[in-house]
Amino acid sequence: MVRSGEEPQPAGRATEGTGPARLRERFLQGEPVEEGVRGSILDSWRRCRSLGLSPDQSDLPYRDDFDPGGRIVRAAVPVLDRLQATFSGSQVNISVADANGTVLLRRFGDPSMAKRLPAIQVVPGFVFSEQVAGTNGIGLALAERQLIRVYGAEHFAERSQQNACVALPVRDPLSGRIEGVLCFGYPRGFEQPGLGVTIRRAAEVIERRLLGQSSAHERALLRAYAASGAGAAGLRRGVARDAPADALPPRDREILLEKAAELISRAQRAAVDVALPDGRLVTLVSRPMTSASGVRGFAVEAVLPGSPAGAPLVLPHQLDTVPDLAALATTPLPARPSLTLPPGHLATEPGPRVRADGEGVILDGSGGPAEPGQGGIHDRSGGSAESGDGGILDGSGGSAEPDKGVAPDGGGDPAEVKQAVVPGGGRGGAARPGEVRTPDGGRGVGEERPGSSFPARGLLMVGEPHVGAYALAARRRLELLSEASARIGTTLDVRRTAEELAETAVPRLADFVTIDLPDAVLRGEESADPLADLRRTVVHGVREGLPFTPPGKRMDFGPTAPQLRCLTSGEAVLEPDLEAAAGWLAQDPEHTARLLSHVHSLIAVPLLARGVVLGIASFYRAGGSFGDDDRSLAQELATRAALSIDNARRYTHERTMVLALQRRLLPHGLPDQDAVEVAHRYLPAESDVGGDWYDVIPLSGARVGLLVGDVVGHGMLSAATMGRLRTAARSFAELDFPPDEVLTHLDNLVGRLDREDPDGKGAGVIGATCLYAVYDPAAQQCLMARAGHPPPALVHPDGTVTYPDLPAGPPLGLGGLPFDAVEVDLPEGSQLVLYTDGLIEDRHRDVDVVLEQLRTALAHPERAPEETCQAVLDTVAPAHPHDDIALLVARVHALDPERIATWELSADPALVGEVRASAIRRLTDWGLDETAFAAELILSELITNAMRHGAGPIRVRLLYGRTLICEVSDTSNTAPHLRRAASTDEGGRGLFLVAQLSQSWGTRYLPEGKVIWAECGLDAA
Repeated sequence: MVRSGEEPQPAGRATEGTGPARLRERFLQGEPVEEGVRGSILDSWRRCRSLGLSPDQSDLPYRDDFDPGGRIVRAAVPVLDRLQATFSGSQVNISVADANGTVLLRRFGDPSMAKRLPAIQVVPGFVFSEQVAGTNGIGLALAERQLIRVYGAEHFAERSQQNACVALPVRDPLSGRIEGVLCFGYPRGFEQPGLGVTIRRAAEVIERRLLGQSSAHERALLRAYAASGAGAAGLRRGVARDAPADALPPRDREILLEKAAELISRAQRAAVDVALPDGRLVTLVSRPMTSASGVRGFAVEAVLPGSPAGAPLVLPHQLDTVPDLAALATTPLPARPSLTLPPGHLATEPGPRVRADGEGVILDGSGGPAEPGQGGIHDRSGGSAESGDGGILDGSGGSAEPDKGVAPDGGGDPAEVKQAVVPGGGRGGAARPGEVRTPDGGRGVGEERPGSSFPARGLLMVGEPHVGAYALAARRRLELLSEASARIGTTLDVRRTAEELAETAVPRLADFVTIDLPDAVLRGEESADPLADLRRTVVHGVREGLPFTPPGKRMDFGPTAPQLRCLTSGEAVLEPDLEAAAGWLAQDPEHTARLLSHVHSLIAVPLLARGVVLGIASFYRAGGSFGDDDRSLAQELATRAALSIDNARRYTHERTMVLALQRRLLPHGLPDQDAVEVAHRYLPAESDVGGDWYDVIPLSGARVGLLVGDVVGHGMLSAATMGRLRTAARSFAELDFPPDEVLTHLDNLVGRLDREDPDGKGAGVIGATCLYAVYDPAAQQCLMARAGHPPPALVHPDGTVTYPDLPAGPPLGLGGLPFDAVEVDLPEGSQLVLYTDGLIEDRHRDVDVVLEQLRTALAHPERAPEETCQAVLDTVAPAHPHDDIALLVARVHALDPERIATWELSADPALVGEVRASAIRRLTDWGLDETAFAAELILSELITNAMRHGAGPIRVRLLYGRTLICEVSDTSNTAPHLRRAASTDEGGRGLFLVAQLSQSWGTRYLPEGKVIWAECGLDAA
């Protein structure tokens, strides 16, 4: 059977040697029992074993100093009486224990059970905490801080094997602290589905009675407040309790109520001028009170300038009755009626005053600033509202003694109030020494000047300091959550997001925070086994030097560690006192012993998002203990941070994939060629990967093509589009198209890609830019064209840096406009620098300034291209690039004229032999005798074809570099085509012969005519 909010119960009865009983025996023998035992029970067994408890132990500690009339007892007695009647005649025993596990009350469905049961199950005062009693309902409910069921052999002690129980913590509704535990014990066979509902309703009634006790204190303070103003002098008329609501907008009233709660929580006599958004000042006066029954608290009055006076004073009246158990589940709390009292019941005792500066600065009774820690609360959610000595503070910042400075009826003696001197404290000018500002800006104590108009004054809030502290802590929790929404997740970096969680929690929730993430999560992946690769990622606290495991180290939590328990349960685990946390101490006794001198309490929270385990956040507090409200707050912070970490992880994963694709699509090496010496860099953007690319393409005639492009946009689509454009650009370039024609073909391709978009939306391909340059080492000239791309930088051998004036051309994909190519002379040793706009365009920098910086960085012609690349990135590239950067630096070389042979001849077949003979002699001079035979046949065939099918004049050129290049050009645009000749054909085999003798061959078109070329290896025979 599985109940809502509970773990599934394993099958099998505890007393028949199967199910939990057999698993318990296996556990006690040291065998693994992870399967078949609920996680909370197994964790408790492990803690019991680490504490050295024995299952045979029958005695429990007994305390005779427990309070038989404490809050929890007074609230629980009538509820237990009703439960006893409900279970009358059954074998159910009902008990209430305090927050330490000491049983305070016992009731039995069958009164005769008290005679048959042992003393530890009958007499109040025995301690059932897990540390001494092992796994049991009361102890486990305190350890897990939730509804717990324990069946038979799930109990650690032998004495409880025949029993079962259900237990539930009882909390103070105001503070959220556990006040005690309500537990039902019964024989195994009495199991009923309704027990869980019954214990929840009973606990709710006890908690409501606890709230009623606090309400009774408030009512006593209200009666004392009313009595204190009965004979007050100086006020002729009263004002309604709800006057602020009538005279002020809701937002202004909310500001006043927040400030009033803060004044009560500080437990100080004071007066504060609160500035409202419209510029008006409302004075809040707080003064101590003591009721006739000894309840001590504070009342806060609002002095409202300009409000109508004469209305009655309305005080809240709360019910004294508490709904019964049966009606609790369906009956809501009744509305609180109001009790109207006659006018004139107002306090006239003014206290020290100070103008509030937005931070609510309070002065003590002597007129000086309140010392840190006096009357204040910890600046963290759930912190203590008491001073260092635990007493309620009076106006002077000291501990208030009964009736000191407070009349028995709640009033005070104005003559005993020390006066505050606050420069500019009132609205009518500076106060002189020994004077206190009255609400109308006049001088005096509790009296009016003749003819002056005393502003309206009414009760705003009354309460005990600790109750005000709870309200203040609740507001600060909301403020912390609001701040967390703004501070956590500002980046898409996993590590930085974890740091933001720690920085948000310290010091307002915890003193120290550690965050452990699996290596896979840091890489952007999902971790298959988070515990196997958990690594300390963040250590942050109010001070350094604590013996926490440093960042970067592997973490290995023991099976009883709270961190592992939170990971397996998926819920936050609270250890209020680490000195008593057996599981925490057992994981690493030496290390935890060193930490105990620095930390006191721990909350371990799993970082879970979308079903993915992302890591563990551990919150430590050095002074004081965490509570359940702190655990809820830590859980909420961790949940929000986990979503941001998961977003960052998923982004990191996608970015890694895109970056891998991008780098895969970029050149993996530079081709062998003699025309240029090249160096390159690719720097992805910090936020996302774009579509920048570069390429170096060997061309015919010892030329080389240099290509740089940029696809606008980021992400997978841009990277994929970049790969398509780079492949197409390389193909067009290898067809020996000039730069302007290559850009034209790319422009057509981009337009076609947009038209073929299945969504018909053109997913951002339009906007790609490109720069293509072809350098000819024989002529020492470079032909360039660009499509919306930044112009290149040209570094001359003398160090002069220029930016060639190239027609910009439209970006690729717009169509309809031509591209123009420009030819530039490049002396040997010059450097051509091509780059994408990410290098020079930045939202925080002027482009002209950046270009001048680039000019300065390049003005060193002696540098090698690799050094030039690094210098440019170090001095010109932005520190945090928002766009990809592709950089290509090429130092040009010239082909030695001695390695170039040229002949020009007319279309006369008789000249073929002469040219062939001259070529053989030149090859001999170059030492290429082994290549001469192949070159002779290739030249003979190409020259003959030019004469037969082309038009004169004919030009023959030999280029000797890494290979031997044979070129024959003519003025005809007719290109030869390789085909397979039939056996009956007399011709058609020449180009086939050329293809067999050369490494590669092709046709290159000129403005007038064409060039047929063939490239021979130098080892050809």
